[in-house]
Amino acid sequence: MSKSLELAPTLYVEAAGIRFAYRRLGPDSGVPLVLLQHFTGTMDAWDPAVVNALAQDRPVIAFDNTGVGSSSGETPDTVEQQAADAEAFIVALGLREVDLLGFSLGGFLVQVMAGRNAVKVRRIILAGTAPRGGEEHLLQVVDEAFARNARDVRLPLFFTPSDASQAAGAAFVDRAMLRQADRDPDRGEAVSTPQAQAIIRWCAEADGHATLRAIRQPTLIVHGSDDTMFPSINAYEMFKNMSSATLILYPDSAHGALFQYPETFVSHVKTFLDA
Repeated sequence: MSKSLELAPTLYVEAAGIRFAYRRLGPDSGVPLVLLQHFTGTMDAWDPAVVNALAQDRPVIAFDNTGVGSSSGETPDTVEQQAADAEAFIVALGLREVDLLGFSLGGFLVQVMAGRNAVKVRRIILAGTAPRGGEEHLLQVVDEAFARNARDVRLPLFFTPSDASQAAGAAFVDRAMLRQADRDPDRGEAVSTPQAQAIIRWCAEADGHATLRAIRQPTLIVHGSDDTMFPSINAYEMFKNMSSATLILYPDSAHGALFQYPETFVSHVKTFLDA
C-alpha cells in the first residue's frame, strides 16, 4: 500500500449511485482512519506531513465526498445527506470498524456519523469544527480572505497574521502542492454553494446539544486559539457537552491549526488513537 499521499493512486468505489474517489495509505491491518475534509476541500487539500505520518502505523483513507473533486454526483446541501454519503462510501469499502478525523465541515459529518449506527465508529477526532447550533462566520471570513489577494487563499483563511503562523502556512501550502499528477479538479460553485448552505443550516439549527450527547465514543477535539471561521468557543462547547472528550487548543493558530503544527498534531492523534 502507498506510503505517500503525494504518490498514492486514486482509486474508485461505487456506492449509492456515486463513484467515490479515494486514496489509501499505510498498512493493510489495523482500524482504518477515514479523513473527512473541509469546505470545498479535496483529497489534495490534506497536508502530506499529517497524512503520511499518521499512515506510518495505521491504514489512512482520504476520499472525495459526493460531487467533490474526482467523485461523481451532485454535492448535497445538508450535513445529514453528506454524512449518509460518507457512510455509504465506508460500507462499500467493506470496513467493519473505523476511526474518523473530521476537519471543519468534515467534523460536522463526523458528529452525525458517531451518534448513529450506520457504520461502527471506534474513536473520533474533531479539528477546527463546530457543534450543531455553533458560531460560524464562514462567508464573512472567506470573503475577507479572498480580498487579501494572498499567494494562496488558505494563508489568510487558515493561519493568523503573525510571522510564525504565516511561515508555517507557506510551508503547508508548499507541501499540499507537492502532488503533480492526477490532482483533483476544483468544481467551483457546484461544491461551494451547497456546502456553504449545509454549514449555515447546521450552525443555525440549535438542538440543545442532543447531537453531541448522542456521541459515546472517546473524542479528541483540536482547535486553533484564534480561529475566525469557527471561533474556539465552539471547541469548548463540544468538550463540555460530550461524555468522553479531550480538548487541545494550539497557540497563535487559526482554522488550520492541525497544518500549522503537523508534528504536534500527529503526536496527539497517535497517542489518542493508541490509548
